[in-house]
Order: sequence, then C-alpha cells, then structure tokens
Amino acid sequence: MGYDDKARNKAEEMKGTTKEWVGDKTDNESLQAEGASEKASGRMKQAGEHLKDAAKDVLGR
Repeated sequence: MGYDDKARNKAEEMKGTTKEWVGDKTDNESLQAEGASEKASGRMKQAGEHLKDAAKDVLGR
C-alpha cells in the first residue's frame, strides 16, 4: 500500500471524527451521522489496505 493511500484514508477517518464531534457539540444529528459514516469508511479502507499488505507479505511479492 502506498503512503498516499494511507494518508488519504487516515484523512477521511479524521474528517469523519471531526464532523461527528462537531455534530455532537451542536446537537446536529445529521452531521454527527455523516461524520460517523465517513469515519467508518476510512477505517474500512484502512483495514482493506492492511489485508492487501499482509497478503503481499505472505506471497512474498
């Protein structure tokens, strides 16, 4: 996995965390839900990339 992919996924996760926090502090449920969704999406992409890295290590590529 390239550094760019890792950074992009982490940025998405952090953006979601921020939106979720702001939504919580302002009692904006839609912003909070949008943030939670973005955070989960970023985490899932990271997990997928980690699986790819592990597969490459196992296969020796």
